[in-house]
Amino acid sequence: MRGQLSKSFLSLMITLVCLGSLMTTLIWYKSDGKHVKPHQPASQKKHAAKPSEICKGCKEIISKVQERYNQTWKKQEEKYLKFRTDLRLKCNGIDKAIITKNNTPVGLKLVYDGEKKRTLQVNKELFSIFTKENPFSSKKWDTCSVVGNGGILSDSSCGKMIDSADFVIRCNLPPLENGYEKDVGSKTSLVTANPSIFTQRYGSLVGRRLPFVESLRKYGNSLLLLPAFSFGINTAVCQRVAYTIEDFKSPIRPVFFNPQYLDSLAQFWSSEGLKERRLSTGLIMVSMALELCENVHLYGFWPFSNHPYGLYTLTNHYYDDKPAKASFHAMPAEFNRLLQLHTEGVLRLHLGDCESDEK
Repeated sequence: MRGQLSKSFLSLMITLVCLGSLMTTLIWYKSDGKHVKPHQPASQKKHAAKPSEICKGCKEIISKVQERYNQTWKKQEEKYLKFRTDLRLKCNGIDKAIITKNNTPVGLKLVYDGEKKRTLQVNKELFSIFTKENPFSSKKWDTCSVVGNGGILSDSSCGKMIDSADFVIRCNLPPLENGYEKDVGSKTSLVTANPSIFTQRYGSLVGRRLPFVESLRKYGNSLLLLPAFSFGINTAVCQRVAYTIEDFKSPIRPVFFNPQYLDSLAQFWSSEGLKERRLSTGLIMVSMALELCENVHLYGFWPFSNHPYGLYTLTNHYYDDKPAKASFHAMPAEFNRLLQLHTEGVLRLHLGDCESDEK
């Protein structure tokens, strides 16, 4: 089937991820008396890795990736338009990705995309926090940067290139300050948030809320996209996020994923060969960008623990080494599909340092 890895290749890729997590370097915050110093980006080792630093099978897999990636890239307009048309026909993210007062009226029964047996009828209170107008329906962008949080961004100098796009999408409220700007930029048009962030960092917003509001300043007046109706546990805390933003008059604009769109998107990618429990946020954002933008550029999408150039060890994220939930997301399989779209000229995947890419 198109887009699927061979069983042997998939097995090697999964082995790489599992073993690679043991090779990554931990990032620690250093305290100075009672104060915590701002966290600085970890400097990756820009030298060829020793044999002991490369997990079994990694070199062969990355070599195969390089063989496909290193071909001269050129946008294939016909293939791009075909893929975008397929997405629009089956998912229609432009109109359906975000809940609005028009597409989700009072009385409508929402079906949770992560819990198909759970439903919620929209009441007036819930309806009041839905955005009135669709932020995408009347707009079209020439270039979009979709920024993943992979450790491959460390020391990449991609910030300027990322920020040069007309529309910049970021995932899960990532840090953009204290030295990260050079590698990841600071411009944000849309940022997603996993509800676990509100629970773990801000006590589910049942206590003091000012620290949360202050943490949003770096994202300006961007859209804050929340999966309030994926799982029942998400709904109440996402509502509190919207209320907090309103109460403190924060410029950021909370909007909610439409579970109907997420369900149709899962079916679309399943038909493309991705048989995973749940799509990653990154792949969902790439899907939206392919409908919204003429030219889609991806940064920070690299699921392996060794860099494709030099094979030196990478942390899982550019800002920490917290492992991904492998039980939920099939990162190597998703990456393989994105790499295929890159080689087909549908989107542009950036794996090298951006200074060298510009030359």
